[in-house]
Amino acid sequence: MATDSEGSSIFGGVDLAAESGKTAAATILEDASGVSIVDVRIGVDDDSIVDLVAGAVTTGMDVPVGWPADFVKLVSAHAREEQDVPVSTDRAWRRGLALRATDRFVHEHIGGYPLSVAADLIAYPAFRWAGIEARLRGAGVDVARDGTGKICEVYPAGALRVWGLPSRGYKSDRNTAVRETIVDGLSAKMPWLDWGGFAQRCVQNDDALDAVIAALVARQVHHGEAVAPPAELAGLARQEGWIWLPVQEAEIK
Repeated sequence: MATDSEGSSIFGGVDLAAESGKTAAATILEDASGVSIVDVRIGVDDDSIVDLVAGAVTTGMDVPVGWPADFVKLVSAHAREEQDVPVSTDRAWRRGLALRATDRFVHEHIGGYPLSVAADLIAYPAFRWAGIEARLRGAGVDVARDGTGKICEVYPAGALRVWGLPSRGYKSDRNTAVRETIVDGLSAKMPWLDWGGFAQRCVQNDDALDAVIAALVARQVHHGEAVAPPAELAGLARQEGWIWLPVQEAEIK
């Protein structure tokens, strides 16, 4: 159960790759005794993701959960051979197609752009998520893309940047030293977090670390400690998705 009679809550985090072998999932338990990581797995299939989302209060998904609205319009119109002639096909026009409202928000407030789901290989995990989303929706699970349901889109590198921790150069097997710095930094900033014996797994595997960060952000979303879509972007967030950045010790610029 997401929340039991004694008030304990489960939060999930998924670092979604196109294939199960590179997909990691983390589970955090919050109860009267504190906050602890109770599971971190690598090699997670669709069934396990469905079970985690259905059973958790909120699950942070490290994957774009939607496509830019203007990109969707262009592809649809192009397929019907009804695309209007643009004033220009310059960089600004192309960027408007490649980036979601949330991607631009992230850039404006913490710098950098998340990978474009319309123009980058991150689309492959997003394709997988679209299938999982449909399965969850068919089972009656609220998977609203704006984060108001059982899932919220997260951006681990952006969360690390907000927390003042290394947000680049921590991927791949050779960068264990950077991941150790991140784990130590998270422990210092979140002394209430019990790693449950999984800290070393996060040092050794970047997918595991991203899954834990995703679960931590999901917990902050639930507790109102993350940045919601502003009113003027609420409609787009429902279609395109919204990256939830945490607010902890560092102000959003």
